[in-house]
Amino acid sequence: MHREPPLPVPRRSRVRGYICALAATALVTVTAATRPPEPDTRTTADPAAVVREWNALTIDTIKTSLGPRPSGQVAIWQGFVSVAVYNAVVGIEGGYALYKWRERGPARASSAAAAATAAHDVLLAYFPAFKERLDTAYADSLAALPDGQARDRGVHYGRRAAARLVELREGDGRFADVPFTASPAPGVWRPTPPAFQPFIDTWLARLRPLLLTSPQQFRPDGPPALTSAAYAEDIQELKVMGAKSGSGRSAQQTETALFFSGNLVEQVQTAVRDHAARHRLGIAETARLFAAVNASATDAVVTAWDAKLHYASWRPITAIRLADTDGNPATTADPAWEPLLPTPPHPDHIAGHTTVTAAVVRALTGVLGTSRIDLRVPSEVTGTTRFYGSADDLNRDVVDARVWGGVHSRTADVAGCRAGTRVAAWALDHYFQPVAEDGTRQSPPKRTARQDGLSEPECGGGTGGR
Repeated sequence: MHREPPLPVPRRSRVRGYICALAATALVTVTAATRPPEPDTRTTADPAAVVREWNALTIDTIKTSLGPRPSGQVAIWQGFVSVAVYNAVVGIEGGYALYKWRERGPARASSAAAAATAAHDVLLAYFPAFKERLDTAYADSLAALPDGQARDRGVHYGRRAAARLVELREGDGRFADVPFTASPAPGVWRPTPPAFQPFIDTWLARLRPLLLTSPQQFRPDGPPALTSAAYAEDIQELKVMGAKSGSGRSAQQTETALFFSGNLVEQVQTAVRDHAARHRLGIAETARLFAAVNASATDAVVTAWDAKLHYASWRPITAIRLADTDGNPATTADPAWEPLLPTPPHPDHIAGHTTVTAAVVRALTGVLGTSRIDLRVPSEVTGTTRFYGSADDLNRDVVDARVWGGVHSRTADVAGCRAGTRVAAWALDHYFQPVAEDGTRQSPPKRTARQDGLSEPECGGGTGGR
């Protein structure tokens, strides 16, 4: 199961990596031929660009491969690539503990070459149909680096980092046959109109996490009882605020629902790339930020799918249309009700969007040491960009968006938000931690929740009209 603790890697005094750019050129084959020694001093405009550029290429590859699947798979692959790149960079640059690996990089190796190689090789292992595109981008990354031993050493170490990740993920449950066996009954999920698709990618519920000890480690409590007042309150809010037509939403609330209706993981990657570039994070810091964010998002998806499979709670469109079967006198059926957004083909509790968002922002606040996340989040759906300075503001908007879109109950959204926060908080207590110059783990500075806002998030537990 590869459970050995991460090996601390002390920071070294060394030359940093080099900038790479992505373009279309022929593949360059790098060998370990004898070459003159490299000069001791090198300059570069932005050594972290290689991490950002391969992050963009990774999300593009995943998106193109999966198409418009309403699944959490995107986060899984992004997490795999990010931790491999993290190991490839940190094993050379030092400063942080390696992820489930004990092999440090060679002295005076190019961490930029290592990062590009690790990303390329992991993507090629899982998306072999994209070989030509990946090889072309990789050739250009290497061509942007000075030819020599530093580049060669980085390439060889990056290959080992990728191979280590692939080895760690062997037999992890990907694409396993995980049947959904719950019979239709009041409160139980069943395929929803208009496509009536089966529960998609049930294997995500049993996937071995990247960081957590098991998929159910942070499984939240279940949805409220059908006969409860809390359940009736959820249904009433959805009927009014989540309806496709005749809703109580304002124009701004509708825009919020649409803004977060696309590929959430892509939105996150774009925002984090922008943040890292604007704040001029170094290559090790950038690699760490993406690893913390994306590994936490991976395990947030596993946590969400575990709860979906375990609780199997019906979606709002089913609950509202069949409200006359729920045994709750405070709910009334509307057989013609439709949500603003198409309903994804998996159960309501817990919401994947809010679980992943909360994990992302908790990883960000943990790495940055502040709740001020400074994110510019774009949306392909609305063609607009929103600025989020506060983690709580982003969490609240995503919680509200899924209610106003008519696809999740507020209870499922809030439970997801809190579960995702716990996933990332635990992850950062155990992985991606700084190490001191002597190789010992540094103790994080002591701060109160009031000072840094890293306590339980404000997940939008109220109803209605924000």
